[in-house]
Amino acid sequence: MAHAAPTAARRHRAETSHLSWTAYVGPLTWGLVYGVYAAFMKRQMGPVDAANVFYGILCGLLFAAGMFALARLGPKLMRELHAAAYGAFAGITFGYLYSLSGESVMRSTCLALAVGAGVGLIAFYRYYTRED
Repeated sequence: MAHAAPTAARRHRAETSHLSWTAYVGPLTWGLVYGVYAAFMKRQMGPVDAANVFYGILCGLLFAAGMFALARLGPKLMRELHAAAYGAFAGITFGYLYSLSGESVMRSTCLALAVGAGVGLIAFYRYYTRED
């Protein structure tokens, strides 16, 4: 009676080719925050003009596109490259915002390297401990 033997229940994920709207909300929200902050830093207490608004929109869109690309392509990478990509993204974005404050390029670079290394190490630890 092999046909009556119990079988293990198989679980499988439903494969979807499209993303839900929640996959866009996070990057767009953080992109909005990044763009507003970049526009604020670029303005340096001057009047708000159209160029400043467009600058904030451009920075926000670029940030959101980078974050969305990392969210889509990152899980396909090895954990070391995935963590390094997030570290590089965090370091570059932080360094750019810090350079808008008027500090020297050397100081911006050093702080960006520190932030990128920290985020990369934290991301590597997270991916290493939650490995399939």
